Amino acid sequence: MKNPTIPVIPRKFLMSFILVTSLFSLWGFANDVTNPLVAVFKDVFVITNAQSTWVQMAFYGGYATMALPAAIFIRRYSYKAGIVVGLSLYALGALLSIPAAAGANFNLFIIALYVLTFGLAFLETTANPYILSMGPAETATRRLNLAQAFNPLGSLTGMFIAGTVILSAIQVEDFKNDVNGYASDLAPTEVVQQQHNIPSFLQSKPRERVYDANVEAYVATVGVNAPMTALQDFKDGKITSFQGMTHRELQQNDLKLVAMPYTAIGCVVLLVLGVFLVSKLPHTSPPDASHDVHFGRTIKRLLTNPNYVGGVIAQTFYVGAQIMTWTFIIQYAENELGIDKATAQNFNIMAMVIFLCSRFICTFFLKYISPSKLLLILSAGAIACTLGAIYIQSIAGLYSLVLVSACMSLMFPTIYGLALDGVGEDAKLGSAGLIFAIVGGVFMTRFQGQVLDLDGFMGTTATRGSFFLVVLCFIIIAIYGFTSSRFVKKATPTA
Repeated sequence: MKNPTIPVIPRKFLMSFILVTSLFSLWGFANDVTNPLVAVFKDVFVITNAQSTWVQMAFYGGYATMALPAAIFIRRYSYKAGIVVGLSLYALGALLSIPAAAGANFNLFIIALYVLTFGLAFLETTANPYILSMGPAETATRRLNLAQAFNPLGSLTGMFIAGTVILSAIQVEDFKNDVNGYASDLAPTEVVQQQHNIPSFLQSKPRERVYDANVEAYVATVGVNAPMTALQDFKDGKITSFQGMTHRELQQNDLKLVAMPYTAIGCVVLLVLGVFLVSKLPHTSPPDASHDVHFGRTIKRLLTNPNYVGGVIAQTFYVGAQIMTWTFIIQYAENELGIDKATAQNFNIMAMVIFLCSRFICTFFLKYISPSKLLLILSAGAIACTLGAIYIQSIAGLYSLVLVSACMSLMFPTIYGLALDGVGEDAKLGSAGLIFAIVGGVFMTRFQGQVLDLDGFMGTTATRGSFFLVVLCFIIIAIYGFTSSRFVKKATPTA
């Protein structure tokens, strides 16, 4: 049993812990305010699905590009220096959205996201091991889990801002709704919702029609009911205007909405940067720790540490499971239950709320349960919930998929803490591998998307069957939870 008398956060580190923990919400906001841009840019710029995925490629590519340089930087200098550089790049990337929106420049938006995630890579590579070092090694994982518990607060804020500032206000959706309204008599959304007994607080109000004579004349003449075709014709000038705006004007209007939250968060990040510049943060490295990188020797030690290598592998599959679950919950609701996208997104928000609450609950349990055992228990729960989503045919299957988030809540920081247990100063470079593992999720998400395009998979529908990939990820995480407790903790290496 864990010793509850050992302090999680020693008093001398309390203020520094609070300050560094604020960074976890900042990168949570960036992650979840960016996700809807894949769909938004597809319509606003009238591009293909493949082209719109550059948003995610740039976002996660930034982590891949900068994780290792960030680790080398903080090893050579300090945690504070890494935070300052990270916040500076974050603010720069966020504020680049202003000229990108003004010029309606898709490529500049992609560059802005790429630079922004340079900053996030610096912050995550720095903040995670810094939090681990702020106190006794016995409570390091609990300390990181507590700090990570504030990450979903930023994520929820990002989801809310994306929904209210961007998705509910962009006029390209009014245009598409108008085209659909003229082209066909669509079934009311509420009928589908009532059929599945969805609680009223999760139901979304259908977007109202915006009547426009130019669109009506276009549909009457062309007879098209594909909004993307109509958007392309609007861009090409075959529809002269919508609500008095040309396509260029509508595009600039919507991109200004996209830029608003990035401008706001850029200003907030600059304020946080100012606080860190004037704050005195503790040096937590051992007195005899060297700031020389010794890259080759450090990498060799890490790669011969089975606990660390296993942690990187487990983290790769965890990120894959998380992104697949949260990305395709909408497709699950739509394809399997006929629920509209807006209502399906509310299930995603509910999943994030559960994720947040579960983090605080599981952090409490870590006071009495070892991290490796808790990881094994959570993995088993996640496997059961995912199998429920695959095999339960009713709305209960969707609720089962939502409950996976409760089991995922503490996996990332727990794997992180276990993998870096006992590596000493190598944690600064070792953290880069765990942040780089974020990239793995992108490839697995693409694989799941390919499965979704099939007629069926593993004896069930393609949508349900695609979640067997998520089950596989949790099995690998469970194996790491089982084996990590059996690895012999090595003495802290010297650099």
